[in-house]
Amino acid sequence: MNAPATSDPLVDRFLQHLALERRLSPRTIDAYRRDLTDFLEWHPDQNQLDWRRLHQAEIRSYAAQRHRQGLSGKSLQRRLSALRSFFRFLNREGVSARNPAIGVRAPKVKRKLPTTLDVDQLGQLLELPGDAPLDLRDQAMMELLYSSGLRLAELVAIDLHDLDRSDAMLEVTGKGDKTRRLPVGRKALEAIGRWLKVRSELANTGEMALFVSQRGSRLSPRSVQSRLALRAREQGASQHVHPHLLRHSFASHLLESSGDLRAVQELLGHADISTTQIYTHLDFQHLAEVYDQTHPRARKKK
Repeated sequence: MNAPATSDPLVDRFLQHLALERRLSPRTIDAYRRDLTDFLEWHPDQNQLDWRRLHQAEIRSYAAQRHRQGLSGKSLQRRLSALRSFFRFLNREGVSARNPAIGVRAPKVKRKLPTTLDVDQLGQLLELPGDAPLDLRDQAMMELLYSSGLRLAELVAIDLHDLDRSDAMLEVTGKGDKTRRLPVGRKALEAIGRWLKVRSELANTGEMALFVSQRGSRLSPRSVQSRLALRAREQGASQHVHPHLLRHSFASHLLESSGDLRAVQELLGHADISTTQIYTHLDFQHLAEVYDQTHPRARKKK
């Protein structure tokens, strides 16, 4: 693909490199273009900028001015990252021997604890009434989201063969096309079993998706979001309910009960444990033991 041109030929070469060699998505390339264009527009020599002569002090000045103008620390981090990547490209191409963006850091971003529901709120939310096919489908979706801490994209991508009901395990493909196997709690298995008994009333012939729409095809992410919001309103929820809220609640409840940060990291599919640490800083225990003994809807009744 040909990336739209900017005012700088070296930036254009870099964007072409991202598109043709690294094969990044158009959305990602657009983000790089916006970030680098912002620096060009800020620099007084934007029409004849010599990247080889650029100093770290100029990049620090750029970051400081944009921060004073109200740009968030997160946005500044992204723009500085784009500059560092651009200079690595210039190094590789022999245009510049330095990377003046290295060492320039944006203000630290405070990571807020995600909004969650407590166990009682989740219990009330998941007691969905009705036994029509759509009711049973929605019950199964919500139970599975909370049971296994799934991302929305992971939920809608599940095929029938990904679920091993006899072993209570589910295989999903997460970010970076990485697959992981997850335990499925008792309540979720029961809800999925009820849904599978009526799934054929909706599903098109040959459709492999676990969750299907009224048209019989794979359910879309937007449809899942709207169904969860609708079900929450019907259950009298006091806040907006979305798929990631159930994932956040899953992680928070396991950590509160177990303290096993590594286990929750593995269950969530986080590549870096610092991502999991937004929930809390706790000790480590065994993954399977944590899930079986602490997840509110995985424990067997005594």
